[in-house]
Amino acid sequence: MQTKISSVENSLSALCDHVHHSSTSHHDKVPMVVKKLLNSWKAKECYDHISPVSIPSHEKIIDIVCQTRRILFPGYFTTTQLHASNLEYCIGKETTDLYDKLSEQITMAIRHDCRRNGLPCTNCEQKSHQIAFKFIEKLPEVASILASDIRSTLDGDPATENPDEVIFSYPGLLATSIFRLAHELFLLKVPIIPRIMTEYAHSQTGIDIHPGATCGPGLFIDHGTGVVIGETTIIGNNVRLYQGVTLGALSLPRDAGEKLRHTKRHPTIEDDVIVYSNTTILGGDTVIGARSIIGGNIWLTESVAPDTRVLLKRPELIYSNSVK
Repeated sequence: MQTKISSVENSLSALCDHVHHSSTSHHDKVPMVVKKLLNSWKAKECYDHISPVSIPSHEKIIDIVCQTRRILFPGYFTTTQLHASNLEYCIGKETTDLYDKLSEQITMAIRHDCRRNGLPCTNCEQKSHQIAFKFIEKLPEVASILASDIRSTLDGDPATENPDEVIFSYPGLLATSIFRLAHELFLLKVPIIPRIMTEYAHSQTGIDIHPGATCGPGLFIDHGTGVVIGETTIIGNNVRLYQGVTLGALSLPRDAGEKLRHTKRHPTIEDDVIVYSNTTILGGDTVIGARSIIGGNIWLTESVAPDTRVLLKRPELIYSNSVK
């Protein structure tokens, strides 16, 4: 019987290399890598957040974005069915909860910023509650601006006549709604949180709007993939942008992060301008005048007078027989 068992074990060993696993494992080498990582952090060659001060939660900030959208668009993203008798209660509960969550994350952001930059105490908890309430106070105004964005979308897009479709599914409205929330926090000088918000929108839609940009009401971003709007961009009222539009800065030196941080680097787009797909407009002194139309695939680094149409000359097309 013992001979049979040994025979089975030998045959299994021939088929399976598990018995040799311990001799080929590299577990003993992992601690050396860990020591190298620790040394790189000690030497400040790499970045870390090893601190008793909590950093804002990426996940909770995204939750704040979603909760704010539930407040701004009641009934669209809620699990509770809303009607006249419970609307005030539900919105009141959501808004109070939002105030608490936002205050907590702003406290962490301010405290982290103070710790990172060696700043004196700013009474972060008291300050965060003030900022959170100022943000809450802005929500009616933001809701009104977003309503104008939706109307511009309905006016400018023949593919839809339904505001529900725009609110539920249009990436342009998702990106602009998150941007408008982030922009209010940016104006209130909240560290890091506004950028987390807009980069979340960027990851979801392909539309990259810096929270510092200024965008008037009635903004319509159609399709949207690849749109980039830089920090110091100024966009007027009722502007329409198509996919691939870049409102960016001119070529920057290597030390631009310090030298040009507080200068206007991005263009100004005045009221009622349309910019078609894959057009690039660069430079802080570049102004696109009101009611102008900028065609697709254009590169602009100079200003355009109001009521101007800028188009590329029709390219020469070459037709040939298909290769057999």
